[in-house]
This record gives sequence, C-alpha cells and structure tokens, in this order.
Amino acid sequence: MYELDRPVSCSIGRAMDILGERWTFLILREAFYGVRRFSDMQRNLGIARNILSTRLQTLVAHGILERRLYQEEPPRHDYRLTEAGRDLYPAIVALMRWGDRHLSGECPPVVLRHNTCGHEADPLLVCSHCHEELDPHEVTPERNVDVASV
Repeated sequence: MYELDRPVSCSIGRAMDILGERWTFLILREAFYGVRRFSDMQRNLGIARNILSTRLQTLVAHGILERRLYQEEPPRHDYRLTEAGRDLYPAIVALMRWGDRHLSGECPPVVLRHNTCGHEADPLLVCSHCHEELDPHEVTPERNVDVASV
C-alpha cells in the first residue's frame, strides 16, 4: 500500500470542520431541491429552529449559502447557494448514490433525471484529462509540490 507523507493541514479535514455535521448535508440537499426559506427547511427536515439557525449561520459564514432579503415589511430572508455551495453538488450526489446502492434496498427513493436528454442520470467521477472513470486503485495521491510544507 502506498503511504503518502500527509501534510498537517488536509482539505478533507478542513471541509469536514464546516460540513461534517449530519444536518449540514440535509440542509444542502434542501437547497439543491430549491428550498430557500427557513420555515420550509424546518418543516421538510423536522429540525429544531436553533439547530437550523446555527447551521445556516455557519454555511453563510463560510460562503456556501448567502442570506438574501426577499421581503422588507416585516424583514424576511431566504438562503441561496453560492458558487462554493453549488460546487458541493458532486459530493451531495455521491452521498446519495452511495446510500442508494448500500442502504436503500431495491429501489432508490429519488432518481436524478437529466433535463437535456431526459434519461435517468447515474453520474460518474471521471478524469478531467482522458474522461475515463476514476477507480481508487488507479489513482495515486501525491503531495502538491506547489504548496509550501505546513
């Protein structure tokens, strides 16, 4: 087995500091489904108001969601995915597909339909250079020489 001289600071660890709590990915799922309002998220998730508020504040503070005023009297805000938030879509889909394959039984509860071709989508992780599907046995992690040692 290949042993990587792991840096002290790791992108997975930093991401999990922000995203590693159970409710966070469920809130993001709701955002990807187009749910924007606090009350709708709370109802859909069955989450306590204080927990939802804390998680939304964290996602806003880290630039994953933005809070926008949609009504002035009384002031009401909604939450929208930022570019950083939209970049989490592959992670959300990967978790969903893993759950479908290993936890949901025979039939997945939600399917992804590709709007362009109309077919059910089963996304793949592929190499950006050759477009072959990535297999963990065919990928070698290497320390990035452009990053100063931390």
